[in-house]
Amino acid sequence: MMRIVITGGAGFLGSHLVDRFLAEGHCVVVFDNMLTGKVDNVARHFGSNRFKLVEQDVTVGINVEGQVDAVLHLASPASPIDYLRYPIQTLKVGSLGTHKALGLAKEKGSRFLLASTSEVYGDPEVHPQSESYWGHVNPVGPRGVYDEAKRFAEAMTMAYHQVHGLDTRIVRIFNTYGERMRSDDGRVVSNFIVQALQGVPLTVYGDGLQTRSFCFVSDLVDGIARLLYKGYWSSSSLDVGGEGELEGSMNIHLPVNIGSPFEHTVLELAQCIVDITGSHSSIDFRPLPVDDPRVRRPDISRAKRLLSWEPKVLLRHGLEITISYFQCLLLHKEKD
Repeated sequence: MMRIVITGGAGFLGSHLVDRFLAEGHCVVVFDNMLTGKVDNVARHFGSNRFKLVEQDVTVGINVEGQVDAVLHLASPASPIDYLRYPIQTLKVGSLGTHKALGLAKEKGSRFLLASTSEVYGDPEVHPQSESYWGHVNPVGPRGVYDEAKRFAEAMTMAYHQVHGLDTRIVRIFNTYGERMRSDDGRVVSNFIVQALQGVPLTVYGDGLQTRSFCFVSDLVDGIARLLYKGYWSSSSLDVGGEGELEGSMNIHLPVNIGSPFEHTVLELAQCIVDITGSHSSIDFRPLPVDDPRVRRPDISRAKRLLSWEPKVLLRHGLEITISYFQCLLLHKEKD
């Protein structure tokens, strides 16, 4: 049994990781200031003596008594509408928050995992994007507050690994969707689903031919868990690996892409959602936002080699699950 600290654990992705770790018998301590997280995402665990929620801004400090085996730093606004609304908070949690989380891991001698993002690649000039690509980011553009915050967080994580010998992991997360997405988070999947269910036009920016690779949340959580666990239990079924342990241990601290290698245009996504919902929504084309990436698809060769991981949930099936979730969510809002 491990004791795991998760910053941002009441958010969309963080709460699914909480579910996973508690189901596997671990203890979880969540730190979240609820800027974009929701208490409801973790409320089901309030009766468990293996779960604790601390409502706190991690940029001011993270204090945990007793043993800590792993620190996962997920705290950050993660959708464009959020980090454009909270640019300074986004930069602070990527810098000060990462420093505090790394400090806790160093103090406790625990493993540290940073949730980074495909946004470190910016509007890529290399396709698909492998971890060796340095990216094409506009540091002073509107998206720079998130992109550069994560790039700095990666640099800080690597510095702690190199200077202090901290056992670190970095996951670069590609477009993720699933249950517990907020209806107002501004992401393309949630936008399209809510608009289709309400029968209003789907908002497509640009010509809709820009591509994304959509990974269902259960697949992403499995990839992150595999990255965290690798090397913990050499004889356990929880430990994973495809290539030799020596090669794996040499590379595991480097960033790892976790996402779907299957690429779809935004228009294809819109049509799929309209088809599943049976909506009669039309398409409303609007100008493309500044620095919006034209393509996005991960090279997951490293994840396959190191973690024996690749996604299992097909896009249409994942969308059906997500649409059912939003149907219930909107119905409850109507009743309220």
